[in-house]
Amino acid sequence: MKPLGPIPTGYSAIDGVLAVGGRKVTDWVDEEGATPLFLYSADLVRSRIAQLRTALPERIALHYAVKANPFAPLLAMMNGLVDGFDIASGGELEIVRAAGIDPRAVSFAGPGKRDAELEAAIVAGVTLNLESEGEAARALAIAERLGVTPQLAVRVNPDFDLKGSGMKMGGGAKPFGVDAERVPALVRHLIDAGADWQGFHIFAGSQALDAEAIADTQAQTLALAARLTQEIGQSPPRCNLGGGFGIPYFPGDTPLDLDLVGQRLAEAMAALPGKIESTQFCIELGRYLVGEAGVYLARVIDRKESHGEIFLVTDGGLHHQLAASGNFGTVVRRNYPSAIATRFGAEPEEEATIVGCLCTPLDKLADKGGFPRADVGDLVAVFCAGAYGASASPASFLGQGPARERLV
Repeated sequence: MKPLGPIPTGYSAIDGVLAVGGRKVTDWVDEEGATPLFLYSADLVRSRIAQLRTALPERIALHYAVKANPFAPLLAMMNGLVDGFDIASGGELEIVRAAGIDPRAVSFAGPGKRDAELEAAIVAGVTLNLESEGEAARALAIAERLGVTPQLAVRVNPDFDLKGSGMKMGGGAKPFGVDAERVPALVRHLIDAGADWQGFHIFAGSQALDAEAIADTQAQTLALAARLTQEIGQSPPRCNLGGGFGIPYFPGDTPLDLDLVGQRLAEAMAALPGKIESTQFCIELGRYLVGEAGVYLARVIDRKESHGEIFLVTDGGLHHQLAASGNFGTVVRRNYPSAIATRFGAEPEEEATIVGCLCTPLDKLADKGGFPRADVGDLVAVFCAGAYGASASPASFLGQGPARERLV
């Protein structure tokens, strides 16, 4: 049997059935009328945010990265829990505005912003995290044409990355941000042009579980922000320190030591020079806030044996959970945390592979894992489904369509 990833804490069983939001998942499925279904636990999201508030220095604001999960009811709930939102497209700007979020609490990062996106952000009062001198020139020209003072920050491509991160966003040649040595000249140009300079956005990497590596990167980020401030000669109003906090997906992964991160960050902030003492710092997190709070449910529609191996064929698949299938950035496929939701907590009885309903061998949710026996009608649960699930998967592939989603 191949090992399964660790099931996040906070889940329990009622009468042998997985429970989310204090009710059996079978009840939620009955109410929705069908599977597949993503369930997002409001309690688990609130608990994670409370943990962060306790562990991190009071001076650190907390931003939600909308790309992790843009589900409208989740965003509306987040609006009362976090201090700001980070978006990566004009489409996400429309989504956050529809959720009732004040655009002035929103920052917009990402390479390749179209002129229409820049204009919409400038008009709304969103802070643009500029990714290049060319993007800065376009933003300034648009603002001048509109007669509006733009809110502009500079995304910095640091000369370091986050060690052990799943995706390296800084260090070396990158499509993200302005190389650190060119930032002071660009900032001075923005100020001279009459823009409302909002500070820095420095994001070195994502999905890291090594607290020491995160702490070291944050210390380097603060030092870089202080150095740039000295060279510019003006204190930045804000500085986004990025995120990078990971969650355990795979066998052998262990949770991030959040207390160590918070302690080390407090020490680094206490040593900041005077010119940057008034700067408001934030951390931008997506999957760390919502990833473990989501579970994906699919129903077994066929149980079959082929050459002695058991396959549980479900009505779900990679078109909803691309990452769990191993086709979203991983080199070697490993099993996400998964279980038979209708026999939650029961001992494994057999080796089985859970597959979806698509006609491709890539459509695999769990490979030769140990499970209690499951039959047609049982529900399969894939955990860590709260981030980069529904919105990061090809729902229209083979005409299958999206899964249902619900905040509970």
